[in-house]
Amino acid sequence: MRNYIVVRRLATQPKLANAPKRKWKSVVGLEVHAQIASVSKLFSGSGTAFGAPLNTGVAYFDASIPGTLPVLNRKCVESGIKTALALGCRVNEVSMFDRKHYFYADLPNGYQITQQRAALANNGLMTFPVITPGKKVYYKSVNLLQLQLEQDSGKSLHDDYLKRSLVDLNRAGLPLMELVFAPDLETGEEAASLVKELMLILRRLQTCSCKMEEGALRVDANISIHQEGDPLGVRTEVKNIGSVRSISQAISYEINRQLELVADGGVVTNETRNWDAENRRTVAMRDKEVLQDYRFMPEPNLPPLHLNLKPGCRSTKELISVAELSEQIPELPEHTRQRLMEHYKLNAETAIILVNEPVLLEHFVNISKSLAGVPTKVITNFLINDLLTYCNKLNLDVDDCAISAEALKDVLQALHAEQINLQAARQLIQLLHNNPSQTVSQLVTENNLQQICDLASIEAYCQQAIANQPKAVQQYQKGKSKALFAIVGEVAKLSAQKANMKLAVECLEKLLKKQQ
Repeated sequence: MRNYIVVRRLATQPKLANAPKRKWKSVVGLEVHAQIASVSKLFSGSGTAFGAPLNTGVAYFDASIPGTLPVLNRKCVESGIKTALALGCRVNEVSMFDRKHYFYADLPNGYQITQQRAALANNGLMTFPVITPGKKVYYKSVNLLQLQLEQDSGKSLHDDYLKRSLVDLNRAGLPLMELVFAPDLETGEEAASLVKELMLILRRLQTCSCKMEEGALRVDANISIHQEGDPLGVRTEVKNIGSVRSISQAISYEINRQLELVADGGVVTNETRNWDAENRRTVAMRDKEVLQDYRFMPEPNLPPLHLNLKPGCRSTKELISVAELSEQIPELPEHTRQRLMEHYKLNAETAIILVNEPVLLEHFVNISKSLAGVPTKVITNFLINDLLTYCNKLNLDVDDCAISAEALKDVLQALHAEQINLQAARQLIQLLHNNPSQTVSQLVTENNLQQICDLASIEAYCQQAIANQPKAVQQYQKGKSKALFAIVGEVAKLSAQKANMKLAVECLEKLLKKQQ
């Protein structure tokens, strides 16, 4: 289903009585640069470790020393092929390398080696779930036009105090996969969901770490708007988007900016914009009215890359077999979702959330195996509604949460055995995160979190609650069953949230029946 955006202010709409109101559509296309996980660079033997001292991971070729030649990294080619296969691409039997010329201080050669004329792979298709808060999950498909190999540039460091710029060439020559997606997306949420799915796939393939904070995955978004039935509008490109959340925010902001600009009588110009995460807005960088001439030319020092596409063949020293690499593709995220729904009878939303959070999925599988008697719904509800919510409030990845799977298992076991209630289980999440060295039993004892199941104690709380809530008692006895919740809430308050609510409800119903 298409997602249409309606302009609120219609200053530019024709003022004709019978003219139909046309809707505006937004169009989004993504270009993703994924750094290939490898020990050495794409065309040299220098290291790729993040955070290495400045200019220590630089070979002669990276610094463009005359007489040095590129040597293609086989591991990078294999990683590119695996990624292409996982994304449903047609891997090309022959691909070629080109020189893309532009002159920046952090590009010593004055050109980037990339694949322009004949890429490694084309014509892929990604289908992924789109999660929008407050809305039903739906699936979206987007075409992958091209997957190509290329080298990264270095990094310029600007010193405002000394009024000079320095260059770090550690990144120069790092291996990249550029993935060019068709403009098949319409919203920021769809774009963020696509990148999230892509990151899951790349991590499973182990072809990219996807650590956006380290620059291992970089996203550029091309955004335009047009009225229904009209050609595509003028697009802007938003660069330097540094997180999945920022992808959604940046694209949503840019769509709204263009809509408001047109509604006020303005015109969208073809320009490059930067995402200001602190102020949550896009900022103009440079216009693109004049098409830059990169003077593409074939790379004379690299021969065409030939691959073996024949089924059943094995790789040799000279030739990589695509069929052999296809056998190494692991289970992909969507297959995992389907397996979870079939094996554990999970609904689609739950399966999507678990797969989107690999650590949460690992916790679920381990706990389900260890606690066969605990209902699956209890485990998923606790992991998603309580643990994940707690991490989100702290703006913390589940990976960085200090709570172990063993501790989570102990919490759920105590909850299932009615040694603690759900309120105490939620308290234990915070306690375990702040005190990772302590056990669940120690924390339960030290913080007096044991659930009250003693019938005499519960009856005493119920008697007091009935006395404290005469109006609710009267309403309940007149047939308003929902009034019981107010009395139950009073029991929870009197017992400091520790009474067994199941026993409390049974006791209240019995006591109130006697009073009628």
